[in-house]
Amino acid sequence: MSKEAKAIVSYEDSFNKLDIRVGRVVTVDLETNTHKPTYKMTVDFGKYGTRVSYGRFTQHPPEEVKDKLVLGVLNFEPKQMGTVVSEALILGVQYPKAESGEATFVSPAINAKVGSKLF
Repeated sequence: MSKEAKAIVSYEDSFNKLDIRVGRVVTVDLETNTHKPTYKMTVDFGKYGTRVSYGRFTQHPPEEVKDKLVLGVLNFEPKQMGTVVSEALILGVQYPKAESGEATFVSPAINAKVGSKLF
């Protein structure tokens, strides 16, 4: 038996409103001023600027995260996470067999151009 998907929405009223771009992680540091350990990542989105994002990608060692191509939502409001503010949402999925909320990246399969739009 398969699970029901969420209700159908139109492209124009949902996905089309999101600005999701390819970025490259240029710095990564462990952040402990959040409820659970996260990485503070500075991500370069090319002509769309550099954003600081916090995410629970800590199952990956920092050297694996640095220089990684990621997908980020650029047009969400900044999000307060404890005493820090995340300026972009880096997309991820649950890391297999990890604690709830720990993620692995959604990334392009090839070396895509930084700033490219997801469509």
